Amino acid sequence: MGGADSDVAPSGRLTLSVQLLLAFIAGAVYPLAFAPFHYWPLTFASVATLFWLLSRAEGRMLLIAWVFGLGKYAVGVSWIYVSIHQYGGASPLLAGFMVAVFVAFMALFCLPMGWFLGKLKASNHNISNSALAMAFVATWVLMEWMLTWFLTGFPWLFAGHSMLGTPLQGYAPVIGTLGISLVAVTITVAAMLSADQVQTPRVRLGMAGVILVLAGLGVSLDTQVWTKPTGRYEAALVQGNIDQAIKWDVDQRLNNVRKHVQLSEDHWDADVLIWPEFALTLYGQDAVAMTDLLNRRGDVSQTNVVVGMPDVQWQDQERYQVFNSAQGFGQASGKFAKHHLVPFGDYVPLQDYLRGLIEFFDLPMSNASRGARQQANIALTLSGQDQAVEVAAGICYEIAYGDSLRRQAETSGLLLTISNDTWFGGSIGPHQHMQIAQMRALENGRWLLRATNNGVTGIVNPRGEITAELPQFEASVLRGEFEVMKGRTPYSKLGDISALFLLTVLLVVTAMRSRRTNFS
Repeated sequence: MGGADSDVAPSGRLTLSVQLLLAFIAGAVYPLAFAPFHYWPLTFASVATLFWLLSRAEGRMLLIAWVFGLGKYAVGVSWIYVSIHQYGGASPLLAGFMVAVFVAFMALFCLPMGWFLGKLKASNHNISNSALAMAFVATWVLMEWMLTWFLTGFPWLFAGHSMLGTPLQGYAPVIGTLGISLVAVTITVAAMLSADQVQTPRVRLGMAGVILVLAGLGVSLDTQVWTKPTGRYEAALVQGNIDQAIKWDVDQRLNNVRKHVQLSEDHWDADVLIWPEFALTLYGQDAVAMTDLLNRRGDVSQTNVVVGMPDVQWQDQERYQVFNSAQGFGQASGKFAKHHLVPFGDYVPLQDYLRGLIEFFDLPMSNASRGARQQANIALTLSGQDQAVEVAAGICYEIAYGDSLRRQAETSGLLLTISNDTWFGGSIGPHQHMQIAQMRALENGRWLLRATNNGVTGIVNPRGEITAELPQFEASVLRGEFEVMKGRTPYSKLGDISALFLLTVLLVVTAMRSRRTNFS
């Protein structure tokens, strides 16, 4: 077929090549809804395009869903290239190939949408668009839920994250980020059905009602106050801005630690002093001498000191384990070891075969051991509090695991995350990371302190708003106030159970409607 109709099939439907192109573009614009761009309406536009393509397709729905995922991750996690090439020593060609493999793999998580909708359409040619819409919502949330645990998970670029700062954020303390994703995708498909002239007036009016109810409820929930403050304090967050190239250099380790000491010098009057992930990279007697110093200074100034550092645990005279940890000194006590480890960052899968091939497979601290799933929290001694204040910590990437942090935060009055986003350079990665951390504060109704090596270092209030922030790529200290909070949000009590219950209901109703239509 030629001319102006070359991209249209005889039936009036788009050719597969055009469908795939639209799917890729829809996926590629999806990450622009997130930090640092914050074009959140693109979440609805991108999701709507994918649903429109899948609901009209007569085949190759798995391929359409996968290509959407290719666009989503090619743009959304492009920062991985910086880690592999700039800091992992891989050539541009090899780094590009490795990123392409990762993107292709992550896009597989989009397949359930194409598979389930394809099955429904194949088994029932008369299935309604409303049934397909419910199936689409359910499988989108199923995709995100799988990303929280399958093969250690990668809970990044969730639709709910992009709703931070919108009226829909009111759902976060009730049903969490997965729940917000469910609401946002439901509003999207409801808007499409309400505008579909093929639908009956009753269906169109009903879908408009769904949109109004969900949006209105979000606005109402956003005015609710779930927790209350029990005391206001001051924190000092140290941002050392240590070049990743020298961070683990044996000749530079002591100088790097001294830089943090010097930056801290004028801030021992703060209630809490925090150094970021692996700010202290000393071992043996050097580590003992430095931690003794931190203990003494903290005790004298009555400061709670929390430091990111390796924790070496000897099993016998020859065997030991190294944990990526946050440890308390001075008036603070306890430690937390990172549980959700990053493949190739904290450990190397198939290390017997991969180590030594390229520098990326032999990065410093890529042999870390996994901390326990549930651990005792770090405790702070703060004036005016009847007892020690527990701090729920999440180290680097694991702040993305909402349900995991929620369990850690059950008895806490404050959230803490330390990170080293130097690996991502000037890319969008650190901004996405901060946005996810903001959502954790909102879900749990807690203040969150985030200390990083080179940004984004900031203080976040229980509404997920950044109240103080340092510029990236500067060696500085952020001074700001925070509050210890009491009480719990519904999400902090139930976690993702509510969202998963709604997901199950959608799947059951979809199956029932499909069967009923099939027999009618």
